[in-house]
Amino acid sequence: MTTSNSTRSAAWESPAGSTVLLPRTENQALGLARYCIDFLRSPTAAAAGIGLATLDRVEQFHLDSVGCGVSALAHRANAPTVLRREALGTLPPTGSRGGNCFGSARPCAVEKAVAANASAVREWDSNGTNFGYDAAKGRIAGEFGHNDFYPVAVAAAREAGLDGNATLRVMLLIDEIRGRLAEVFALRKYSIDHVHHGAVACAAAFTAAVGGTVDQIESAIGMVVAHYVPFRAIRAGHQLSDSKGASAALSAEVAVMSARRALAGFLGPRDVFRNPLAIYRLNEPCPDGESPFDLELGVSGDAFAIHGMHFKLGLYEHQSAGAIQAIVDACAARPELARDLGRIRAVRVKIYEPAYSIIADPAKRTPTTRQSADHSLPFILAKTLLKACEAATAGHTAGWESLMLLPEDYSDAAIADADVRSLIDRIVIEHGGTEYDALYPDGIPTSVEIEHESLGRLGGGLVRYPLGHARSDADRTATVVALKFERLVAGAVDDPVRLRERLRVAGRTREEIAELYAFPIHGCDPD
Repeated sequence: MTTSNSTRSAAWESPAGSTVLLPRTENQALGLARYCIDFLRSPTAAAAGIGLATLDRVEQFHLDSVGCGVSALAHRANAPTVLRREALGTLPPTGSRGGNCFGSARPCAVEKAVAANASAVREWDSNGTNFGYDAAKGRIAGEFGHNDFYPVAVAAAREAGLDGNATLRVMLLIDEIRGRLAEVFALRKYSIDHVHHGAVACAAAFTAAVGGTVDQIESAIGMVVAHYVPFRAIRAGHQLSDSKGASAALSAEVAVMSARRALAGFLGPRDVFRNPLAIYRLNEPCPDGESPFDLELGVSGDAFAIHGMHFKLGLYEHQSAGAIQAIVDACAARPELARDLGRIRAVRVKIYEPAYSIIADPAKRTPTTRQSADHSLPFILAKTLLKACEAATAGHTAGWESLMLLPEDYSDAAIADADVRSLIDRIVIEHGGTEYDALYPDGIPTSVEIEHESLGRLGGGLVRYPLGHARSDADRTATVVALKFERLVAGAVDDPVRLRERLRVAGRTREEIAELYAFPIHGCDPD
């Protein structure tokens, strides 16, 4: 079997820098609190320096997330629009500077602004992804997660009067905590939604960023773990609802609420990672005085989890990226394939678990909602093939640029399209077995073989690191991600290039950070 890979990223392979270990035998909630304070406020930690590659990667993921959010609001996607209206109907409490929703300068309740913005970011399911995997350190729990929580960092910066450089540290802190938790504790095994790791990170980082004490940070973490655990019930059923896309937003909201209550003096449960009735030891029993895992966190250099996180190059469930790459490769190698889709007899896909269970679920062969369509591998591949046909007809070369899936590809008309249905009927997906499973989550192992009446059998090679994956060509990925941003915000803002410049966080004053998201968005609700 041949293998298709892009050039690997050296930074991901061997990040250099210092770390801190929070052992399972100690109070890790208290340890997280001290880590957050040191990371954000300690002159010694600041002097140690974060690698430029790390800071640049935070900027990339943040910009990508805002592009997704702006697009969702401009298309008046339901959940972000509902939550934004709710937020704009509130006022910040006495003593608070309040938060800003995307597209508005009106101050509102911080947790409501966070919920609205995180919902917009997540709605298209097109922003960054992590698989919770660091083989070098033996941390391979493989929990999913996404770069959904930057609005929490911006809200904290607005509340605390932080400049851009400090705001970047808060963003990185959130990604580091949730990314490292994903490596050591697989929430999905217990039917808990992956956004819970983000909620823990947000509660800790927000409280620390606005000046909370060690005890207040621990209380905020304890409240999130004890009171607000989201279950994967939001993902059950044949068709998905707003709750799936808004899960991160609602968890971010309760994280900020917990932080504000802790800052006001509310005392949450302590030592929650070693609490025998909290989700960690309850699901993974271990000796008294221990949690189920050690937790190692980056301090300096490029020793951060963000280097193992992945970009999406359009709207699709990230576990379908290997299959999309296979279609891109096949159409680039044999352009005549895309011009004659009608003569495709079969598209045979082999994929790994858990992708097979999630995006190849038989119920997803007939999606009726966008949330289901973007988690349907048959739909995603059928739509990609149709875009390849359109590109070939227009004389364009097949590539991620021409086959990029965008919001209009998930419209009601697109979902009901007869040509899509015809192709879906010819797509066969099977579990690749242990050979494929063993290659995940290091990669996204997928093969696609196309049987064509005149061209014969095409493809079939194993794809492990599709473009956008942390181990793929970083420069090429950055180029396509930049194009994705421009396409998503086109028509939603007057000048995409100017918006890109505005959203650069490093070097911004506290006044600029406070108004970072207060730019007009065409099409969304007015203030």
